[in-house]
Amino acid sequence: MDDNARSYATMIEIGNTIVSSECITEYFACDLSACRGMCCIEGDAGAPVTADEIAKMEALLPTVSHRLSHAALSVIRRQGVAYKDPDGDMVTSIVHGRNCVFTCYGDDGVCLCALEREHAESGTDFVKPLSCALYPIRVTELSNGTLALNYHRWEICAPARLLGRKLHTRVYSYLRKPLIRAFGQSWYDELDTTVHELERQHILDEH
Repeated sequence: MDDNARSYATMIEIGNTIVSSECITEYFACDLSACRGMCCIEGDAGAPVTADEIAKMEALLPTVSHRLSHAALSVIRRQGVAYKDPDGDMVTSIVHGRNCVFTCYGDDGVCLCALEREHAESGTDFVKPLSCALYPIRVTELSNGTLALNYHRWEICAPARLLGRKLHTRVYSYLRKPLIRAFGQSWYDELDTTVHELERQHILDEH
């Protein structure tokens, strides 16, 4: 493979975005029975959120409050559904330096997102913050305004990598709906077409 082909396989350009090849070569499918929803608990900061998402979460508080812990409600009363982290970014508020305030638990003890659960059960129009929905893809805005989409590897998601490989489900196809929500149907269709063409040319590396 020549250097140009390798470079193209590393980052795919679509509009004002560049997509790491790992987003399309890696396998991924959440396995809640194995990971128990630890992504909502582990970590030392909340999920990045926009001003629009904060407004929607605030509007849904009366609807989802019965799903939240007393500690979470106390944090929300004190600092709101989001706060500014040390980097100056707005992120969801957390409890005891760990749990997102919107965590809740199913009957089987699996940690779930209260916002997403309410959407599934009651049909609310907001699912959850896009940064959560897109994981394990992380989006970074570069200095020139280009958005870089990179795959993030987290040890607690090892079961998702195993299940994704078993189901032969790639990251970008697993995240089809949130990617369309973020960038639009035509953007996703172009990515999908590009992926198939790179596969046809045997340019993408298997992992």
